[in-house]
Amino acid sequence: MSTSRWLTGGGASVVLVLTGLWAAGPGRIDRHLWGEVRPVIEARLAADARGGGYGETVPALRARWFCGAEPRDIEERDGVVRAGVTTRCTEYGVRDGVLVECSGEEVPQVVRLERDAAAAGGFRVVSREEGPDGEGSGAWVASHFGPLSEPGPDDVVPSAGLERAARAHFHLPAGAPVGDC
Repeated sequence: MSTSRWLTGGGASVVLVLTGLWAAGPGRIDRHLWGEVRPVIEARLAADARGGGYGETVPALRARWFCGAEPRDIEERDGVVRAGVTTRCTEYGVRDGVLVECSGEEVPQVVRLERDAAAAGGFRVVSREEGPDGEGSGAWVASHFGPLSEPGPDDVVPSAGLERAARAHFHLPAGAPVGDC
C-alpha cells in the first residue's frame, strides 16, 4: 500500500474519532430542559447552603445565600433528569450600604431531579452529589463527567449575576461596591 493511502486512511480515522468525540462530548445541552430545571437546582442549592456561612452568625448583615449553576451535561430518561453542573453559592450581606461577600464556593455536582407536577417548577431534586475537596477531586470529576471533563469558560458561574441578584435583594444601586465581610 502506498504512503498516500496510509496518510489518507489515517487522516480519515482521525476525523472520524474527533467527530465521535464532538458528538458524544460535553456541550450538547438541551436548552429547553435546562431552562426548566435550572431554577429548581438553584433554589435547592440556596436552601442547602443556609446555616453554613459566617455572615449568618452576624444578624446585622442580614446575610443571604445566592446560588447559580451552569450545565456541563444534561439528560432525561424515564422522567429522571441527570444534570452535571458547575455551581457557585455566595453568601452576601450588607454593611453601611455596601454589599459584602462573606462566604462562598464553586464546585461541580451531579443533580438528579424527577418530574413532579405538584412541586414548584414541575421538578423535585432527589439527589445531589459533589466530589471531595482536594485530593480525589479530579478523579471524581473524570468519573462523573467523562474524560473530556476539564471545565471550559462556559462551565464557570459568573459572580456578576449573583452580585446583581444580591444588590436587587438588598435594594442597593446597580453599581454598589462589593467588599469583604
